[in-house]
Amino acid sequence: MSIVKINALTVPAEQRETLEQRFSSRAGAVENSDGFEWFELLRPVEGTDTYLVYTRWRSEEDFQAWMEGPMKAAHQGGADGASKPKPAASGSTLWSFEVVQQAGPKGGDA
Repeated sequence: MSIVKINALTVPAEQRETLEQRFSSRAGAVENSDGFEWFELLRPVEGTDTYLVYTRWRSEEDFQAWMEGPMKAAHQGGADGASKPKPAASGSTLWSFEVVQQAGPKGGDA
């Protein structure tokens, strides 16, 4: 079954808009990666400053290939010597899971 990677990002209130804009500007960057299955950026609504970046992959190998290829290139900044922007998050933790059970909505009679 699939694997899930959740990056828990600590984002100060004044950086939330910046973080969301950066993800929005990269829309489509992961969708064509081999083994990619799903992405969600989850905004906290109360009691925390932690955003969750949820990705689902066919295998650990597919995730690692993306991390070493497109992801690494995207986070290295411009090749023209331009400095990359300061991170919007003040900290992050990567959680890894294997999907052992899943469910979706049941089809009903219309």
